[in-house]
Amino acid sequence: MQKEASARIKINKLLELAGWRLIGDDHGPANVVLENHVKMTKSSLDAYGDDFEKTVDGFVDFLLLDSHTFPLVVLEAKSEDKDPLVGKEQARKYALSEHARFVILSNGNLHYFWDLEQGNPTVITRFPRQESVGERTSYKPNADGLAGEQVGADYIAVTEYPDYLRDPRWTDPKLKGDLIKERELMFLRPYQSQAIAALQASARRGNNRFLFEMATGTGKTLTCAAVIKLFLRTVNATRVLFLVDRLELEEQAKAHLIKWLCTDYKCVVYKEHRDNWNSAEVVVSTVQSLTSDEKYRQIFSPTDFDLVISDEAHRSINGNARALFEYFIGSKLGLTATPRDYLKNIDPNQLSKDDPRAWERRQLLDTYRTFGCGTGEPTFRYSLLDGVRDGYLINPIVVDARTEITTQLLSDEGYAAMVPKDDGDDMEETFYQKDFEKRFFSERTNRVFCEAFLDNALTDPITGEIGKSVVFCVSQKHASKITQILNLLAEERWPGKYASDFAVQVTSSVPGSQQFAMSFADRKNNLNGQTNWCDGYESSKTRVCVTVGMMTTGYDCQDLLNLCLMRPIFSPTDFIQIKGRGTRPWKFTLSDGSRTPVVRTKERFKLFDFFANCEYFEQKYNYDEILKLPRISMSKAPPGESVFVESSTSDVTVSIPDPLKQLTQTPVGLKGMKIDWKLFERARDSIRADAEIERAMGDDRLDLAATLARDHFENRPELYLTLDRLKEATNLDRRLTWREVLERMFGRIDHFRTKDELLDDEYANFIAVTPDKPNALQAAAIRNFMKAYITDPEIRSVIESKEYGRLVTNPKVNMKDLEDLNGYLAAIPEYVKDYVALNTYM
Repeated sequence: MQKEASARIKINKLLELAGWRLIGDDHGPANVVLENHVKMTKSSLDAYGDDFEKTVDGFVDFLLLDSHTFPLVVLEAKSEDKDPLVGKEQARKYALSEHARFVILSNGNLHYFWDLEQGNPTVITRFPRQESVGERTSYKPNADGLAGEQVGADYIAVTEYPDYLRDPRWTDPKLKGDLIKERELMFLRPYQSQAIAALQASARRGNNRFLFEMATGTGKTLTCAAVIKLFLRTVNATRVLFLVDRLELEEQAKAHLIKWLCTDYKCVVYKEHRDNWNSAEVVVSTVQSLTSDEKYRQIFSPTDFDLVISDEAHRSINGNARALFEYFIGSKLGLTATPRDYLKNIDPNQLSKDDPRAWERRQLLDTYRTFGCGTGEPTFRYSLLDGVRDGYLINPIVVDARTEITTQLLSDEGYAAMVPKDDGDDMEETFYQKDFEKRFFSERTNRVFCEAFLDNALTDPITGEIGKSVVFCVSQKHASKITQILNLLAEERWPGKYASDFAVQVTSSVPGSQQFAMSFADRKNNLNGQTNWCDGYESSKTRVCVTVGMMTTGYDCQDLLNLCLMRPIFSPTDFIQIKGRGTRPWKFTLSDGSRTPVVRTKERFKLFDFFANCEYFEQKYNYDEILKLPRISMSKAPPGESVFVESSTSDVTVSIPDPLKQLTQTPVGLKGMKIDWKLFERARDSIRADAEIERAMGDDRLDLAATLARDHFENRPELYLTLDRLKEATNLDRRLTWREVLERMFGRIDHFRTKDELLDDEYANFIAVTPDKPNALQAAAIRNFMKAYITDPEIRSVIESKEYGRLVTNPKVNMKDLEDLNGYLAAIPEYVKDYVALNTYM
């Protein structure tokens, strides 16, 4: 009885969170009818013939009504110790009796949503809203209809310009090209059509999860546009969510999808349409916009999207973002440019747990499993080599360039330097590649990098100036240094040509950096104006963008000729993405209107590798070009010279006595002290008045906004603002983050979630991403154990050391609890280690 009561309490709370009303209020009358008021009898099922076994009379546990008070959902509740699925057939009979299409099965800890017209019950982690389920009544998916849809090469073009075939220019060979260029008509390439066909064939086999493994530069977004149209046109979706992992990709995806689909479907970016996103068929969002503070659980119902697409799935659904992806019950499509076998030469048994390749390898395998491709074979594959073979992509010339210092940094022994200490003595300290520009600084090395790049970079085939290039640095400070060095060298080599615009820093700390990146890729070639090397040729004055990570995933600048890695890279995905920025072909064209245009084709691009990244990932890579750079001999760090080690501490110790003079204890009421809650109001007004923070929040650049808030306001004398004071002012039982504070101050969230609320979400996330769903006993045990494991260091210590005898005196977890977990005992600590920020719960 206690477990039944506990389940009912949890179910009532879940219903209320989803906006259902058990009793009428200011928002409207009750739309949940409880048992004893909805009686089902055997006679009420007579219309369904002999399809059911003999049934005793019974009552529906919860009947959820639509906006017209007609039956919409039957909710079958079970005790916490029973699997919700045991009530499946009983709930089906109840639903048919009430002419309700939908069923929810729940025991308070584990929940399933079941559309009786579509397949099997699906795990959900939150109950859907009334309006979301109501919209779903018009959703009539048909796998045969989806599989049978004819998708020709002009599937997108006919949406862009429905009458293109009737345009006279289409039948005129001389004008056809002008028509395509004027209307910017997009036609599917053969392999893109093959990708759609592979998805259709997979759907015909009953699958609703698909994975496209397509190399960077092969037009994944265009392929996705065709998939979106396919699902919407065949009514296999009424609304689509398109997830990206970077802000610039959000703008890029919106622009493309609007252009390609706007004739038939409305496409919006969520952050620009927070109040009316549900008026569109296609919603685009960064993962970060929705996962911050788990807001997607408050915004969306599990039934809001019938198709969820994850661009760069390997990145955009890792960590807690995967719970966002699994939250929705619709079909799923993942896109990745990182092949599963990319690390095929890496022996996982030889990798330490701290090796980034080990983590990415696990994430990559998880990605394939998530999309139903556990065997390693995606729904469709088109590799870089396929693209090069078919003439759609080009390969790089890979340049290995190392100085004496970087060679030692890359070695197993590292670089040993005599470092001056505060006591006047020198001490030998060893540095490795990961320390470069973090603890180990060498101005000479940076200058050699820049000189080697300028001496060997590919040049523009029309003008002979340095070709458009992107340089990747360790940090924003490093990017600033490299930008300065490149501009000084450019002035030395080409006096008066660039006026400090040769290189531009494109990082999140630079105002307007996102626009810089877009202008650099724009075909007008006008970032900071145009050079005057050649009349009639549009050539951007800025030749080099220096960045850290902004221009990696999905950045499309086709006329790039050089990529330069002045940083070590440890992520296979980052490496493959960066390399992919240069693979797109391009034609350089000079035309002054008086003669036949001069056209030069981009045949190769150069990838400068100063930190043996290719060797790291591809095992003794056979470089196309090896540069011998000047040796820099240095065995000791001279003061003020090229090696400097930052002090690890800046503490000051005061030894004079300072006795306690007075101690007063005053109890504080539930509302808190006036100064506390007034602090939040004053801080909110000041922070919202900061133009930089407001701009960053408007762009959804929450990390930048948090950095600005901390730099501009933390410990400022007028406010003496700290996160600890804000925590006290709001009576919160856990640690705050600046991101949360800003989201509340700017009205993105209406309250700070408590520790228990966050723990409930962590449990829901774990259930969402776990392939093998637990039974009822395990689900209850998982919820209790996760909460204890996350919040109690003692329990974490017991589990890590396997000293289970210490649990005898622990009131939160005992040996019986561990036995109930069964096979999940190892999975929970691994999940927590990968995805949970433990300091949040302090």
